[in-house]
Amino acid sequence: MDKVILEAKGLVKSFVNGNNKLKVLDGIDIKLEEGKIVTIMGKSGSGKSTLLNILSTLDGADEGMISIKGNDINYYTDNEISYMRNSYIGFVFQFHHLLPDFTILENILMPVWIRKEKDRAGLALELLDTLGLIEFKDKYPLELSGGERQRVAVIRALMNNPKILFADEPTGNLDEKNALILVDLFKKINKDYKVSILLTTHNPDVADIGDIKYELKKGLLQLK
Repeated sequence: MDKVILEAKGLVKSFVNGNNKLKVLDGIDIKLEEGKIVTIMGKSGSGKSTLLNILSTLDGADEGMISIKGNDINYYTDNEISYMRNSYIGFVFQFHHLLPDFTILENILMPVWIRKEKDRAGLALELLDTLGLIEFKDKYPLELSGGERQRVAVIRALMNNPKILFADEPTGNLDEKNALILVDLFKKINKDYKVSILLTTHNPDVADIGDIKYELKKGLLQLK
């Protein structure tokens, strides 16, 4: 039986705009099993990013429970949540957020330096080589294409050996060719590095990589 690495039950999230209250998530239940890819498709404004931010502990829900590796994080302190996030979770966003004044290798190592951890240049070079980007290690972000920069952002997200990789519209700014390259990269990471992936997208072709596929509509998840 596959082991559940992340589970959420009854997630509710609302936003207040003036006198109006908009319920974006209306009782979301979802599981992510070890070694699986789960995709969530939905239109812009459907709440995909809100859901991903809550599941990844970057934001909190109004109601509901989230457990990661069997532990209910509602009982965690802020420091414990930060430690768990740094230990188990990697992030890839629609915008790569690479620092233009640092080389590709330096950008990848930046999270390690910020956390003042031991040198992981060896791991960074291994990932660059394995994922076909070693030739860019001494270049700067502006010397790379948009697709190449996004692939670098994926490598950066792997530097803490995450168990779960959250990807929020990672192909949103890419053309079809580069989107397919990035999709293949996620498949390789999932297979070779045993990283579970939870990915949001508005693109049905990207959503198809999921072992389990959902659509977020009117605050609820529907299996596709």
